Amino acid sequence: MGSFGILVVRTMLVLSLYLAAFRPTVLAASFYDYFTAYGDSEHVVVASGGQSAQLVLDEKAAAGFGSTNKYLFGSVSTQIKLIPGNSAGTVLAYYMSSNTAAHDEIDFEFLGNTSGQPYSVQTNIYASGVGGREQRVFLWFDPTTSFHTYAFLWNKAQIIFYVDSIPIRVFKNNEDIGVPFPTSQPMSIYSSLWNGDQWATRGGAVKLNWTYAPFITSYQSFQIDACVASTSSNADCPANSKWNQASFQILSNNDRIALESVRQNYMTYDYCSDRKRYSTVPAECARNTV
Repeated sequence: MGSFGILVVRTMLVLSLYLAAFRPTVLAASFYDYFTAYGDSEHVVVASGGQSAQLVLDEKAAAGFGSTNKYLFGSVSTQIKLIPGNSAGTVLAYYMSSNTAAHDEIDFEFLGNTSGQPYSVQTNIYASGVGGREQRVFLWFDPTTSFHTYAFLWNKAQIIFYVDSIPIRVFKNNEDIGVPFPTSQPMSIYSSLWNGDQWATRGGAVKLNWTYAPFITSYQSFQIDACVASTSSNADCPANSKWNQASFQILSNNDRIALESVRQNYMTYDYCSDRKRYSTVPAECARNTV
């Protein structure tokens, strides 16, 4: 790594510590407080009284978990340690979804590779059933040796993806120019570990090698500070709820600086720049930059 790369990493670490000091905190809860396992005890391993969990992928089965509640607007985070070594073909998804016909969805997708470094993170947003808004960045640290925090902030004005309190993407509400945005469908929280070698590593060129199984992803520090929706509507979550306050509807100056650093130094794909896929730049792209 050259001197510029080292400087960038140091800057990101400093920003992480600075931004964390200004981010609202919620005490971590037990896995059992929020989630239900999708898989047997060999593939969803919950330990320490629910303070930690693992998803295990092998030739027998994939694995996942989902929240017992649905939420409308809020902050959701967990700490994850990703698969070490050769993880090519694997996909770890950490996301929110309405699970409706015209579904809304907010995605982190961690794409495996042969060496473990660098790890690519893909984000995507679906609104009213329409997706195709992928962005990818390389992480600036080794996510397989220790836990790091991955979080969403979702309100009626914007969706922000965070890694260790550093914003890596913002998607704003552009309904005024005809772009759908998730505002009314409550979403559940999910994570799943599965074989995605049709596309996950170098567009599907590198396949999953089962001799490296089991593939294991670890979790801790489950935090949800969001409005619980008891029905499929938004009646329980008023538009003036905590996370829709004005202070959360714009990016701070420090967030803008951090986001621009990520975009300049770590972004490897942006649907807004893909002219083969979109001959006309999607309408929201001009507004979703820093």
